[in-house]
Amino acid sequence: MRIWFDLSNSPHVNIFKGLIRSLEREHEVIITTRPLANTVDLLELHGLRFEVIGKHYGAARLKKALGYPVRIWQLYDYLKGKRPDVAISHSSFHSPVVARLLGIPSVYMNDNEHTLGNVPSFVCATKVLIPEFMDLAAVRRQGAAAGKIIRYPGVKEGLYLWDLALPRPSSRGDKPRIYVRPEPSTALYYDGAVGFLDDLLRDLRDSAEVVLLPRTREQAARYRGFEKIQVLEKPATLEEIAPDCDLFIGAGGTMTREMAVLGVPTISVYQPALLGVDRYLVDQGIMAHERSLTAAKALERVRAASRRAPNRDLLERGRAAWQLMKDTLLMKAA
Repeated sequence: MRIWFDLSNSPHVNIFKGLIRSLEREHEVIITTRPLANTVDLLELHGLRFEVIGKHYGAARLKKALGYPVRIWQLYDYLKGKRPDVAISHSSFHSPVVARLLGIPSVYMNDNEHTLGNVPSFVCATKVLIPEFMDLAAVRRQGAAAGKIIRYPGVKEGLYLWDLALPRPSSRGDKPRIYVRPEPSTALYYDGAVGFLDDLLRDLRDSAEVVLLPRTREQAARYRGFEKIQVLEKPATLEEIAPDCDLFIGAGGTMTREMAVLGVPTISVYQPALLGVDRYLVDQGIMAHERSLTAAKALERVRAASRRAPNRDLLERGRAAWQLMKDTLLMKAA
């Protein structure tokens, strides 16, 4: 069987890389991507073969709207001769539409009930896979028919973290090491402030080793000018970050949840309305949420919270969810 993956954002590489390697033993895999955030770098880092199709059109909604049908056509034109049998994607708003045009079944996954791009994806997809903690009523309002919805156990991050082997935490100096992931300023769903972490970073840099994980070249350039802030110019793996991190501060979703599930003390500073999956993690005490985080609160969290073992319950649910995802795909989303 010929299986098409559209990995259109950096989190999708971790979500699908294990599944891709599993499927490649018996099936042909086609991977398309676009140059957004760290996606291309991560694909290269993990040694996956891919084709770059189209581009990202930036933060402006009008440009996104105008660019949306362009990439749909580019993907259709690229894939029509390759004749895939089934498509799968996570929050690629293009993939289910292109699959419908190609006349093939598609599996669409998402864990964000607030993004407008779900509407055409839910309508066109053959099957819709969502985490059990996602707002089902919101999914239905966005066009997903009841018969195509499959709720998988746990959270999206469990789909791949269950199979992750972490090295032992590394030894460090006197200062805690704090990793910070800025806001997803170009995302369709993000309507929060840009650069709101600047004061926090300045206030932390004398008391902690601050490592910034930029999403874009623009973010890297912005924070490269901050004294005593280390900016990672190339993407790092979870196996590198988690053991080295005393506190993770995340203004987005996926990496913040990854660290929390792996037992790293984690504070979400996400500005828009929380997703259902984030509310679950906060309610369970797996991570904290502070929209107006101060350096004092962050340092207190470092002192008060110790590293825990990865969350076994969510990892076991993730293992079951991974198998459900694979089975749904191999049944050609019937």
